[in-house]
Amino acid sequence: MPKRNWLFSFLAIAGCWSISLPASGQGLLPYTPQLNSQELEQQGLALVQEAIQLVRFEQYEAAFPRAKLAAQLAPNAFETWFVLGTLYVQQKELDRGIETLIKARQLAPEEPGISFTLGSAYFQKGDYNTAIREIESGLKLDSNALEALFDLGNAYLKLARYPESIEAYQKAIAQDKTFWPAINNIGLVKYEQGDVRGAIKSWQDSVAIDPDAAEPQLAIAVARFHQGNEQEGFRLGEAALSLDRKYADLEFLKENLWGDRLLSDTQQFLDTPRIKAFLARFPG
Repeated sequence: MPKRNWLFSFLAIAGCWSISLPASGQGLLPYTPQLNSQELEQQGLALVQEAIQLVRFEQYEAAFPRAKLAAQLAPNAFETWFVLGTLYVQQKELDRGIETLIKARQLAPEEPGISFTLGSAYFQKGDYNTAIREIESGLKLDSNALEALFDLGNAYLKLARYPESIEAYQKAIAQDKTFWPAINNIGLVKYEQGDVRGAIKSWQDSVAIDPDAAEPQLAIAVARFHQGNEQEGFRLGEAALSLDRKYADLEFLKENLWGDRLLSDTQQFLDTPRIKAFLARFPG
């Protein structure tokens, strides 16, 4: 699964759901030149609530202007900068996102979600060391944040710091034993370490949790193929690619944190005449 999809679950900014507004501030206030600063702030907080609701329905274009105006109307409320910064990160405007999130943190240094989102931004910039520092800073405030632990494991994985990566994934799994992406990624780590049997076990555990997960199924197929069990590899690989054709794209797999060894073995698997013929019959 795309590893960055967790960024905009908005679990990281759950604190924003409980913004307290008086009854008169639940909707947009009618324009009047006599609005005082308190009323403007209430209007800004109402707008940021609207932006959050729009994000829930992936209406990012509509959410952006509300978040921008909210930050202008309520510049002393960290929530407005937090939501705006997160939107920038989600839209890949990473430098602007980082700048905006830093403003949010200056207003709310004890809010862990800001550090988690900053970590995600630095991860996407390829600055994995800074991503780790930001995520770990947030985890000092909220040590049980599932998505943050997962992101931490991903950052360690990118740096090939495998023991730390597995430790972070295991902490995420301790929060939710059905969180198969972390189990899956332990398999990615083990494969790069040469522990093919352990990798297969992790991927099988992932499939047991979600039988429709294409990623671990394809990984098992590649591993079986390179163990010499070609027929099982082909069968599993065709089933996986039937579920999601995107996994035949090596760049997509790299984005999903597949390592060099697994990518090389997958390339050989995809280049076999049988898999080429299968993909030709079922183009994506």
